Amino acid sequence: MPKTILVTGGGRGIGRAVALAFAEPGHLVAIAARTRAQLEDTADAIAKRGAQPMVLALDVTEERAVADGFDTLRAVSPRIDVLVNNAGIGGGQPLDKTDTASWRRILDTNVWGTFLVTRQAVPLLGEGGRVINMSSVLGRFGVAGYTAYTTSKHAVIGFTRALALELVKRGITVNAVCPGWVDTDMATQGMQNGAEAMGLTLEEFRRRALGRVPIKRIIQPEEVANLVKFLASPEASAITGQTYNICGGQVMN
Repeated sequence: MPKTILVTGGGRGIGRAVALAFAEPGHLVAIAARTRAQLEDTADAIAKRGAQPMVLALDVTEERAVADGFDTLRAVSPRIDVLVNNAGIGGGQPLDKTDTASWRRILDTNVWGTFLVTRQAVPLLGEGGRVINMSSVLGRFGVAGYTAYTTSKHAVIGFTRALALELVKRGITVNAVCPGWVDTDMATQGMQNGAEAMGLTLEEFRRRALGRVPIKRIIQPEEVANLVKFLASPEASAITGQTYNICGGQVMN
């Protein structure tokens, strides 16, 4: 049965992998992000798999832009079957060195953006609908120097649990995914920042970071996408309000 899937942050990294995982013939896969060039490239890849792509170049932190994007989506599909809130940014500094604009930018993207998109999507979700929110292992524990990011990812988990209870009577499930180190540009930048803070090379920081991961390797975006796709499947209809770690054993709760 044809479905409509919306993936925010769908131009690169995990979002791109998720969008491609849903790119099956007959499906409409809408991808939203700020960088149109990345979206267009992903859209081409979606089309090659037989699905219909839709590019929504918007900033999830801007209420009017999100509303306009949904107007565009509704003109093609009045229903959404799967929403994947993947858009997010990272970064961190010690709290006493963090300016308010940086802290606000992370919270606005990771939390406010998730709220704005989901608020627009909820009326379009029918029975059997799925909402999957991207948190992080930093939604499970804290890391010094990453107060804003850690706060935002804990908030995503709380949002997931509350929304799951709001939507349960409509037959809609809401779950969260917590990736660890994933092979993306965002992770590379995070490793680079960590390396600079510790006076290490990127290669040495990466070696140490992955050395603390029980499976001793970085996770591929497609592995995260496979988990997201399962949570969106009929087989996951009894799962809601849950948070799934995909982190190679970094977190075991």
